[in-house]
Amino acid sequence: MAEIIQRDGTWAFDGSTVRITPGLHRSVPLFRQTYGEVSVPLEAVAGIVFEPDRKRGRLRLRLREGADPLLQATGGRLPEAADPYRLTVTLDRCGVAEYVAEEVRRALLLDQVPDGPTTAYLLPGPPVPVSVRSSDGTVSFDGTRVRIDWADTSDRVKRATGPRIIAVGDLSRVEWLPNSGAADGFLRFVTRETAFSKLPPEKDPHTLDLWGNARRDLLTALIATAVTARLPHPSTRGGDAYAGHGAKDPSVRAGARRRLTDAVPPTPPAGHHDVLLRRLRELGELHRGGVLTDEEFAMTKAAVLRGFRVGHDDGHV
Repeated sequence: MAEIIQRDGTWAFDGSTVRITPGLHRSVPLFRQTYGEVSVPLEAVAGIVFEPDRKRGRLRLRLREGADPLLQATGGRLPEAADPYRLTVTLDRCGVAEYVAEEVRRALLLDQVPDGPTTAYLLPGPPVPVSVRSSDGTVSFDGTRVRIDWADTSDRVKRATGPRIIAVGDLSRVEWLPNSGAADGFLRFVTRETAFSKLPPEKDPHTLDLWGNARRDLLTALIATAVTARLPHPSTRGGDAYAGHGAKDPSVRAGARRRLTDAVPPTPPAGHHDVLLRRLRELGELHRGGVLTDEEFAMTKAAVLRGFRVGHDDGHV
């Protein structure tokens, strides 16, 4: 078990799942606390990196495209502090963070997890029913229907239409943009009939206009994610970039080999000689223990030896 505990949260890796639990400190954003624990299966991970700094470091988990409905719904627009796949690490725990990152990378190599897009969501998203009160009204989702009850401060056009109820089967997609203080955000439920609507968010009865408390309005991402998780996966759309990336695709092994090559830096820093020696010993132990097949051992060993040759050629080791 590789685990790191920080004020912002805890990351634990057991060889098959990265379990991310938000911290309880008041500095942890309301969205992170409300979204709760996230269990990321190894097959959903594209990579992990630890970025050290002079005062602190950051762990960043990169998921495969199309694996997580949260990332699909928010499109990378979550504020960094609210992103569950980033963890701020104190200076005294940087060594532990590097160890966690290395354990995840090793597991990705051994399991030959592809880094390409997925053809289905590998994470479930938030449980339903879920309800959020925003600046423009209260939006609820029970797994089959979205209901919007407008606030007294909503535009009179919206209030005149009454509560809006939209069946999941009528939705083509969900669009979400957080309010940043400088600009309003919105949560738009796009149906086939409203796909080309030009109404602004404040007057569109299919859209929540997010203009108030940014901390609370951010919770609308819960609704966006829960609905997105129950819509057809992007890979099912004609001409989508995900097409052709199935488990039997030859690119699966090609992706694994690319990560294998990338595991050895092209220009090793000073002291890298010892790191490579240690990695060779670990590979030998895994091979003798039956964890690595002969083919996997030979391929991984060749990648490590390439690191030695590059280092000698460049005068780094």
